[in-house]
Amino acid sequence: MTEFPQRLLRTRLYEQVAGQITAWIEANGLRAGDRLPPERELATRLGVSRATLSQALVALEVIGVVVVRHGDGTVLTDASHGQQRIVEAIRAHADRLPEVIETRDALETKIAGLAAVRRTDEDLARIDDALEAMAADIEAGGRGVEGDERFHGAVTAAAHSLLLARLMDEIGDLIRETRIESLSQPGRPQNSLAGHRAIADAIRAGDPGAAATAMHAHVEMVSDVAVLRDPATGAS
Repeated sequence: MTEFPQRLLRTRLYEQVAGQITAWIEANGLRAGDRLPPERELATRLGVSRATLSQALVALEVIGVVVVRHGDGTVLTDASHGQQRIVEAIRAHADRLPEVIETRDALETKIAGLAAVRRTDEDLARIDDALEAMAADIEAGGRGVEGDERFHGAVTAAAHSLLLARLMDEIGDLIRETRIESLSQPGRPQNSLAGHRAIADAIRAGDPGAAATAMHAHVEMVSDVAVLRDPATGAS
């Protein structure tokens, strides 16, 4: 009996749009440092919704093709990717995301608990500084990516575990991918900041159980990203 061919993979709309953007970049000879048209104009040209376009741009930012800067628009950082390679890179990111989230949860939940026991006044000051930086960025209309990174770095430092810090550093680039993805979800920066404050409060109170629980809840919340939802229904 002749075997059926492999099932076709469902292509998410934002993947198609990311490919279209890449083709447009190549056709127009754009180079690193060039700015893409405003989102509203680009969405009109491609015939897609702003929401779908935004998701495609986030996917391109995650794999290092563009950077989205508050007040400066979308800037091309790498024009060397071909259209097919773009889709493959986006899918590879989506495939490894659950494992990255699982690893992050295991490490950071333990780190938060240790930080509650071992933190110094200097550690608490660095955590507070990161919270203030993130809050200021969000208030100004940004996503709080840098402040988010600083906060988790400060909590890791407060755990005073060299090996755990090294492990976090090893997966730092992968975590940054998930950070960009998460903080681009509607309402997520404010929710993430609230989660950070709950973690900080537990660490300041010296309660390792509460700190670990708050960190687990935070990682679980920020892990709800569009790329992991079913392409047909939008559900996880």
